[in-house]
Amino acid sequence: MARPQSPDYDKRRAAILEAAAALYARNGFPGASVADLAKACSSSKSLIYHYFPSKDDILYAVMAEHLDALTEAAEAACESGGAEDRLRALTVAFMRLYASAQNHHKVLLNELDRLPPERRADVVAKQRRIIAAAESVIAEIAPGGGTRVNTMLFFGMINWTHTWFDPAGPFMPEALAMRVVEIMQRGVTPQAS
Repeated sequence: MARPQSPDYDKRRAAILEAAAALYARNGFPGASVADLAKACSSSKSLIYHYFPSKDDILYAVMAEHLDALTEAAEAACESGGAEDRLRALTVAFMRLYASAQNHHKVLLNELDRLPPERRADVVAKQRRIIAAAESVIAEIAPGGGTRVNTMLFFGMINWTHTWFDPAGPFMPEALAMRVVEIMQRGVTPQAS
């Protein structure tokens, strides 16, 4: 008979992933053991293994769940409105998620090569769905070529904010998103008010 799931299973699993993301972002995946994670969670290694069969499964879950949230946000942002409205919604959604999941994003960008090939392929497929959503909006805003380059420039502006952006600072994610949209639409030259 299978052991019943505890009522707080999802909450505990999420807490393990939050602690793992922080640990892997700070120490790197190879520099953080399951024992370190158990200590960070104030639990035992056996409890960690109850939720995740292996350390690789934890790394995959940190990345996959972050990408699933980004995919869901991208799909919701791209459902209605004109192209410029969708670009604003998409950028704001991404920046909010990046600001609230900086450790997850850092792990995704820095540790992808640590995943086994089949898991890495799954993560890359999720990334491609997100890129395709942005690319379709950018193609509408600037038809006539250069869409792929413009899309990669867009992600270049937002993907590395985890290295310098302070969510507790004076600049909110929404304001940063609007600046990115302005640059995408008009370039870096300030527009006259």
